[in-house]
Order: sequence, then C-alpha cells, then structure tokens
Amino acid sequence: MFCDSRATPLFLAAMRYYQQKYPEVDELVMVQVQHIAEMGAYVRLLEYDGIEGMILLSELSRRRIRSVQKLIRVGRNEVVVVLRVDNEKGYIDLSKRRVSPEDITRCEERYMKSKSVASILRHVASKLGGDLPGEREKRSRKKGAADGDDAPVIDEPPPPAAGEAERLEMLYETIAWPLGRTYGHPYDAFKLALTEPDTVFATLPNPIPEATHALLTATIARRLTPQPIKLRADIELTCYTPAGIDAIKRALRAGEKASTEAVPIKAKLVAPPLYVLSTNATDKFAAVERLERAIEGIQASIEDEGGNCVVKMKPKAVSESDEADLANLMAKVGQENAEVSGDSDDEGEF
Repeated sequence: MFCDSRATPLFLAAMRYYQQKYPEVDELVMVQVQHIAEMGAYVRLLEYDGIEGMILLSELSRRRIRSVQKLIRVGRNEVVVVLRVDNEKGYIDLSKRRVSPEDITRCEERYMKSKSVASILRHVASKLGGDLPGEREKRSRKKGAADGDDAPVIDEPPPPAAGEAERLEMLYETIAWPLGRTYGHPYDAFKLALTEPDTVFATLPNPIPEATHALLTATIARRLTPQPIKLRADIELTCYTPAGIDAIKRALRAGEKASTEAVPIKAKLVAPPLYVLSTNATDKFAAVERLERAIEGIQASIEDEGGNCVVKMKPKAVSESDEADLANLMAKVGQENAEVSGDSDDEGEF
C-alpha cells in the first residue's frame, strides 16, 4: 500500500486512498507532474500510492502545442483521465486534453474529500497502539481453526503494537473502504457520523474496538465540525429628504430583520455614507443569501423614503486582514470625530 524506500521524499507518505490498486479506464485522477520528456510528462497518481503514469505529448492539449512548459509544469497538480492501464507492467497512460472544466471540479472535490479522510485516519493510526481493528477477532478465528471447530476459543496475548503504516492500512480496510461502499465516500459517512455515529458505524461488518471508536469519533468531530466564517457586505446609504438619518436607521433595522438564529446580521456605520453588514455563520451560502436579503430590505426601505442605496461590496467571506483594515478605518474615523459635539451615545448602532 505504501511506497518503498526508493521513493522520493515527496511520496514517502503517499498512500492508496481507494481499495483497488489501479484506477479504471475513463476514471478521473489527481496527479503531480514529476518531469517532462520528449514523449510527454511523467506524473505520480496522488490517490493511488504515488504510482507512475504518463501523459503523452499528444494528450496534453487540443490545440497546437507551442510551449509544453506553458501547458504543464513540474510540481503542479493536474486532473487527468485514464486512457489505458496495464496491470501486469504497471503502465498507465493519461490524458489532460480530454478533461472538461466540470471534470476538474468533480475530481478536485473527490480528492479533497479523500485527503480529509486520510488526514483523520493518519492521526488515529498515529495515536493507536496494541490491537488493530479486527485483529483480535482474526487471532481468535485462527486459534479456533488450529484447535478444531469444537475446541474452545482461547484468546492469545496481544502481539507487539503494529507499526503506524499497518494500523493505517487496517483502518482503511476495516472502516474507510466499507463505509465508502455504503455511503459513496468515507468522507460522507464521517460527516453523517457527526450527528449519527451509531447508525454509521453499525453498518460495518465488524465492530470497532472501543479505543479506536472513541479516538476516531473525537478526531472526526474536531476535523469536520464546520467552523464559523466572517462575511460582510459594504453599502452606501444617502437620504436628503426631511427623514434624513432616521430613514437610514429604519432601513438598517429593516436589513437586520433578515437575520436568523444561524445567520445573525449586524449593521454598523463606518463613515457616512458607508455602512457594513456583517455576520458569522458556518454555512457560507446561507449567509450570502441572508445578506443579499438584508440589502434588498434596506434598499426597499430607504427608497420608500426618498433615499438611495448603493452596494459597494457584495456579500463575501472576509479575511482577518480585511477585518483589520476595516477596524483601522473605523478607529481613524472615530478619532477624527472624537471632538465633534452632539455625537449620540449609540453612534454606529442601529
């Protein structure tokens, strides 16, 4: 399952994510380019233990090739499709030109799922010791067979702790691959196990040892529980009718009413006429949709009172540096206005 000692350092940790040793013809696979030769590019299949494959020069592009280096570079990951597989000799011919943008998206999604599963199982394998999942049952069956079918099964002392590579392989054989057959991909099973662990692991042919089960579920919870992300939209609000600032406040409150328990929305003043709508949520798409609803509510409210709303930045996830820049801007504006008389105590809140 794992590369031999002659492999380059990059592939010492390579492994087979799927039960079959080789990919099938027409299967999309993720590869990393190793070197470029006259006949084409030699690559490693990242999902299949780093085994070698080749993209023939004629399969690099549909267009006339003027520069191979512009099409493919050493060290870069590429999505390719399998053309031929020689299981006996280990030859795998691949094509880049026959891959569509939709194929790339689909393969990248599967690859990221497989990497997440590998990361979880590697961690579990590194922390486990003693019996592997299912190893005790195997020893018991062997003992019974050796003594005769009617002989009582006498357990043996546990063998020395298996190496991490053996434990990882056994975790795949007894947990990941069986769950993949049931749920389509082990990642999808692990996600469901966040809320229904008993249901998911009950589908396995053999029960998981208690220590393995506890460590696995804890690792899944830590790695796959969605983390909240910060999203923001920037808008400019103006209203030159007698309603003025009161109309703007009412519009912002109308926008905040688009909040839900999962997507709470807060409106704040940066510096007239710029305002920000922000939220923290685990579901990015739901948060964007709610912020868009909030903007629609603000726009309808302010226009009813003769004002105007301009979207300066559409709803999107923002980084810590984006938030730091906004905080610095608000602090600067606050300092400039610190000596202005008549500021309300709730400035910036609506």
